[in-house]
Amino acid sequence: MNTFECTCERCHLKTLFFKHITKNEIRSICTQKVEHNYEKGDVILREGDPIKNFLYLKDGLVKLSRTTGDDKEQIISFAKPFDFVSLLSVFSSDSYHYTVTAIEDSTTCELDLEQVKEIARENGVFTLDLMTRVSEATDRIILDNLEIKQKHLHGRVAYVLLFFADKVYERDDFELPISRKEIAEYIGMTTENVIRTLSEFKKDKIIRIFGKEIDIIDKERLESISLHG
Repeated sequence: MNTFECTCERCHLKTLFFKHITKNEIRSICTQKVEHNYEKGDVILREGDPIKNFLYLKDGLVKLSRTTGDDKEQIISFAKPFDFVSLLSVFSSDSYHYTVTAIEDSTTCELDLEQVKEIARENGVFTLDLMTRVSEATDRIILDNLEIKQKHLHGRVAYVLLFFADKVYERDDFELPISRKEIAEYIGMTTENVIRTLSEFKKDKIIRIFGKEIDIIDKERLESISLHG
């Protein structure tokens, strides 16, 4: 992990929900913001860690996960650039209830939590912006998980492939950033079932697979499987 401070001129916060705070406030936050670079596989936040900062993802891709009672990992969601990865716990707890792990090389930005809270106490519109982002993040996780649970095995695997194609990479050929085991953890199926389903998609000429490289060649059919599977 590498660390460096950024200057206000390079600050991406202006394009996020900070449009309703003053220039002095954004300058104060931005000049104290610290960026951290993580390699794929690095743990960014660990479940149980004390919450000290307010984080958002500037570049890369991460997974949010929790440890179940039998010490197995349950993937909750994935976060893309400009998602506030600490939002789910930062205003409701003193420690994180989930682990955030880089599944691609990633860069996070840390803001001073107390400074953000102070602005929220004094700026009602800014507070509404924060509440909106918290609500959006929570709704997305709930709705995504409900949608997955309504599907059978083939529909769940198709849903994951389309998620990365449409919402992450915006292309139909990409390198799958997670393992078959992680797909299984996310959709609540066994690794063996995921491997078998991907092989069936390949046999049926819906996708091509080259190791981790995925090429969706019959997207209409994959979308139908995701919708009705």
